[in-house]
Amino acid sequence: MTSDYVLREVNRNLNERMPMVATDQWRQLAPLLERVRDVTSFEWPVVFSATKDRPVLFTASAFADVLLTLDVRDFAPIMRAGFYGLAVLTPGDFLRRERAAGRLR
Repeated sequence: MTSDYVLREVNRNLNERMPMVATDQWRQLAPLLERVRDVTSFEWPVVFSATKDRPVLFTASAFADVLLTLDVRDFAPIMRAGFYGLAVLTPGDFLRRERAAGRLR
């Protein structure tokens, strides 16, 4: 699941930081994702300093159970505690959690 804001962020990061093979793989994966609307405000108090990532966090909290991110620097403050019930994990931590729970092999 993704949103237009997230797609723009991924494309920007791919172009600036990732090898070409990642861009090629992303082009194959992106069309398979379900798109949801961007959420840019939140009804409860929020202390999250990464302003540019607020739409990512708010959209995930509106539509998902887990936010997967490699942005450990900006999301670190909420990765352990979560965000109003939303788990915030790296993809690797998510896979380890799911395997430990017996949901993945």
